[in-house]
Amino acid sequence: MTIVYTLVARGSVVLSEFSCTQTNASQIARQIIEKVNGGNDVNVSYSHDRYIFHVKRMDGLTVLCMADDVSGRRIPFAFLEDIHQRFVRTYGRAILSAQAYGMNDEFSRVLSQQMQYYSNDPNADRINRLKGEMNQVQNVMIQNIDKVLERGDRLEILVDKTSTMQSNTFRFRKQSRRYRNLIWWRNVKLMFAFIFLLLVLVYVVVSFACNGFTLTTCLA
Repeated sequence: MTIVYTLVARGSVVLSEFSCTQTNASQIARQIIEKVNGGNDVNVSYSHDRYIFHVKRMDGLTVLCMADDVSGRRIPFAFLEDIHQRFVRTYGRAILSAQAYGMNDEFSRVLSQQMQYYSNDPNADRINRLKGEMNQVQNVMIQNIDKVLERGDRLEILVDKTSTMQSNTFRFRKQSRRYRNLIWWRNVKLMFAFIFLLLVLVYVVVSFACNGFTLTTCLA
């Protein structure tokens, strides 16, 4: 099975979790969510033995799963996105005040079902591919969590933060619009200058034909 453990938390308060096997994933997961709390929205992964902990933090809600290291990142992060959307859609604003494990009785069944689906159903990967490259996790780097925890060092987030990527995209679009507007105004100015020169040229030609700039002959 690809995904063996999942947790949903608000800050450090675990609201629901499910594990399909006996591991120490729960203890490690709690250390990870303590480290990623309070920062910007992130997609991040950490390695532990032959497993990878994948974490998605968005709008104060953290969704974490542990998967085999051979499963890659596309399926686990598609799973985390799915769980995040289902959890928010199901509980809404109740998430903000829920007690620890307040949604576990009901939502742990959803976690179990979706873990089975994303681990075993080939359609899960096929559907995720159809979402396009913009929805895929970009360049998530892996850090060995064992070494970090042994030293007691702070876990470093090793991926581009979602908010940073969104900011860069917005800035690029803004600069593109400014450049297009600049080109448009330059073309407008060139067109008016051309029309003005054309009118002056016509006036000069007519003046010669009418024996003077006052156009006396033509107006008589």
